[in-house]
Amino acid sequence: MNININIHEDTSLSGMGYSGILRRLNASGYEAYLVGGCVRDTLLGRNIHDFDITTSALPEQVVSVFPDCQIIPTGIKHGTVTLLSGGVSYEITTFRQDGKYSDSRRPDSVTFTPSLSEDLARRDFTMNAIAMDTAGEITDPFGGAEDISRRIIRCVGDPEGRFTEDALRILRAVRFASQLGFTIAPETAEAVHNMKYRLRYVSAERLHEELDKLICGSFCIDILLGYCDVIAEIIPELAPEFGFDQHSPYHCYDVWEHSVRAVAAAPEDDLILRRTMLLHDIAKPVCARFDETGRGHFKRHAEVGADMAEKILNRLRYDKASIALCVTLIRLHSDKILNEYEAKKLISRIGADTFFKLIEVKKCDNLAKNKFVLEENKILDMIAQNVREMIDSGECCTLRQLMASGNDMQSIGLTGAEIGTALDELLDQVMLGELPNDHEALMEYAEKRWKK
Repeated sequence: MNININIHEDTSLSGMGYSGILRRLNASGYEAYLVGGCVRDTLLGRNIHDFDITTSALPEQVVSVFPDCQIIPTGIKHGTVTLLSGGVSYEITTFRQDGKYSDSRRPDSVTFTPSLSEDLARRDFTMNAIAMDTAGEITDPFGGAEDISRRIIRCVGDPEGRFTEDALRILRAVRFASQLGFTIAPETAEAVHNMKYRLRYVSAERLHEELDKLICGSFCIDILLGYCDVIAEIIPELAPEFGFDQHSPYHCYDVWEHSVRAVAAAPEDDLILRRTMLLHDIAKPVCARFDETGRGHFKRHAEVGADMAEKILNRLRYDKASIALCVTLIRLHSDKILNEYEAKKLISRIGADTFFKLIEVKKCDNLAKNKFVLEENKILDMIAQNVREMIDSGECCTLRQLMASGNDMQSIGLTGAEIGTALDELLDQVMLGELPNDHEALMEYAEKRWKK
């Protein structure tokens, strides 16, 4: 089926653009089309970020057609090269049919084919099995345009076959639903649930990339709730949260739904915050204790949860810096910040940037509780504003700002760990307002307190 549509191209880029690439391939005697996500997003009226091109030209023929361009053999074995033009990368792949997927990750072999329809037939979902030529006409043999208009995610052909070939497609279906707000077609959804165990064959890196996109989706609440079994296949430690009633006056949701709604309360572009909210209460079920009235208490859940989250994030191969930040935020998310002194103490331990991120964690946490808890967010905003003004004024809240040094402490006879202990006390006195941040005053206090 061919449908005429228009697609916008950013002509401000210095380069030939996708239309120039398609035209040059056509002029050289080859078929060439935009394909997949960029066509789907065009039909949806979304901005295009990635350009994928499919062509009848073999990789070496693509190279010969663009002698004036930088071409990287990114997947030459599978017929893919990447062309760089005007600061934009275009992935160009030869029409192909995939062989057997013995590892549920990638085809053991590929066979190049002259047929666009055969190439589209190997793709995951109908909405991604659409090609578009230079005139804006689309080729849509599997009804992808109709599925897009009906906001449905449907596998091309048999869902079990598609998911057997590449198990990551199971998570991709759920991720697309979270991003686009689409419904997964019944037969595809059934296969997602039934075949989720195959995600164990997928590398940690591929899993966490898809999981990140899923939790940052605009429609993540319904998907995380409706496909929690799929998420638990990746992070089984989350399963005890499902349906776990907190029996707390502060909470109106079970632990899992609270966590999901806390995720959605975070900005979509704040990946650290969304990861943190996904895992922030992961230890509540194991730490839960109920008093004689039946009320739930979760002593040490933040500390225990931080340790659990660190193991999970390492298992999923996240980078060390983001792991450290998420773990710190989870460890501190239940700590009270009632005044500026406590805020200064935190900044001295974790730094200003992490402090402000923690404020956002606490606000997202509150947004997923009973409404009366939201009053605390006003206090948190006030504290954050006061702390920003304090930082702008240069008020001392870190050892680096303290007008006394380790050498000063050595000069009065302190050694080793004594130096750090003394500096911490001096900083505390300054933050409490008991001492000015003045070298003479600090040394006078230190000499009276510790000089040997």
